[in-house]
Amino acid sequence: MSLPLQNKIALVTGASRGIGAAIAVKLSKKGALVIGTATSAKGAKIVEQTFELNKLSGVGMVLDVNDNTSINELIKNIITQHGEINILINNAGITKDTLLMRMKDEDWDVVINTNLKSVYKLSQSVIKGMMKNRYGRIINISSVVGHMGNAGQTNYSATKAGITGFTKSLAQEIGNRGITVNCVAPGFIDTDMTRALTEEQRNLLLGHIPLSRLGSPNDVANAVVFLATDDSGYITGETIHVNGGMLMV
Repeated sequence: MSLPLQNKIALVTGASRGIGAAIAVKLSKKGALVIGTATSAKGAKIVEQTFELNKLSGVGMVLDVNDNTSINELIKNIITQHGEINILINNAGITKDTLLMRMKDEDWDVVINTNLKSVYKLSQSVIKGMMKNRYGRIINISSVVGHMGNAGQTNYSATKAGITGFTKSLAQEIGNRGITVNCVAPGFIDTDMTRALTEEQRNLLLGHIPLSRLGSPNDVANAVVFLATDDSGYITGETIHVNGGMLMV
């Protein structure tokens, strides 16, 4: 019995840890050849070690999402070595949290470029091949704070809200070529960032989540895999919220 993503090539940015690593592993388990990126050679090696640990085949590559040359070289190398990209997961993202009155221009710019501009550049880089093949899946990782806001994260929230609008617009542009474009918006997930919370902060947060737990990276990865397979073939321009009920829309 063939796997649902057999013979598909998937690119996952920010795949060395957390949500990105879980997505890369889940896609590979479904049969895709997964290229996971990291910002350094050490990170790319961690991506490959994650595949090896799970007895899966996959590739780790270095990518600076803020560098057009790095993006162009990555896409060229993937196409040359493996073929056209069928599935793009725009997961790379950073935070530079502070109140707006204290925010520096560089803290605004680097978050906008890393989280939002990279989605534009990478999506633009893969859609030509997808349009030619009349098939493609672009899945953008947004966030609950892009829909509800969060004090101290005006830059981050702006990027995640922007991703939602970008997704809806691109979905309308290329839907007639058999390409779907969707978002997954995680809530608070058990990653390095949330593990840094104090017990008091964690308990306060859990009080706002009806399921009374933080999500796991696999919770997010499961939604991404669904959107990557043919099971979601008639869904585009949508956002799947994975937040334990913290925000119901």
